[in-house]
Amino acid sequence: MDLLVGRIPFLVCAPFFHGFLGREGEFPRVRFVDGPPSLHSKGLREGTIHLSPASSITFAQKPGAFVLSPDFCTSCSFEVRSVKLFSRFPVESLDGKVVRLTSQSQTSVALLKILLQERYRVRPDFVQGLAADPADDACLLIGNLALEETERHRFAYSYDLGTLWQDWQGMPFVFGAWIIEKSALAPALRPTLETYLQETERSVEAFRADPAAALDRWISRFPVNLDKKAVLDYYKIIDYHFTDERKKSLEVFFGYAAKLGLVEKAPPLEFL
Repeated sequence: MDLLVGRIPFLVCAPFFHGFLGREGEFPRVRFVDGPPSLHSKGLREGTIHLSPASSITFAQKPGAFVLSPDFCTSCSFEVRSVKLFSRFPVESLDGKVVRLTSQSQTSVALLKILLQERYRVRPDFVQGLAADPADDACLLIGNLALEETERHRFAYSYDLGTLWQDWQGMPFVFGAWIIEKSALAPALRPTLETYLQETERSVEAFRADPAAALDRWISRFPVNLDKKAVLDYYKIIDYHFTDERKKSLEVFFGYAAKLGLVEKAPPLEFL
């Protein structure tokens, strides 16, 4: 049986995966499935993949089905840059306005709803979509689309959701976590899983040691419409260590998500 890994071809996840590019033959029991966080969240819930650095809210959507890697997450100190609300109005003035929500990440959508309702006390009208529309009052974008929209300067206001959360809660937000479906813990798969996670750690370390070379390797497989220097600057603010503070932040997020009915309940964190 192969270990099915949900690979997210966004710049934010390049450190997790670049070390495997061109080496697939060294891992004959590992198979990558490419797609955005929302696709892998669905795959985890339905059991069609075994693990992915997926939207962190996925863990709370099917309590008891998953464990988390205790070591890795996708987080930041204040700004994350790749999860942004772009708006023609100040965030405090979005009550009754139309806000387009990305279809690529359920965590970012849940976080925005929590921030708007609990912090800013506004209730916009939400519509779904992938990219910004010229008629939008505001739109939530993630990943490469958010980075590219920042360079266009088409909206009067932009809000980094990582900054909004940390200003409010005093803790960095956890956008993605390595979520592992418990079937991967079976004896037939666990050795492959453990080897894969060890190689993932080496991939992150190698990226940190020489980000320019690692980025070249990544972009050759997954091109982007961004200046390389801007991309390298982006990695200076992303952190992949799942610290105790970040684990606490994730619990607080799940609590708010349950309060707003975005998940049924806030589950306790369970680790590999």
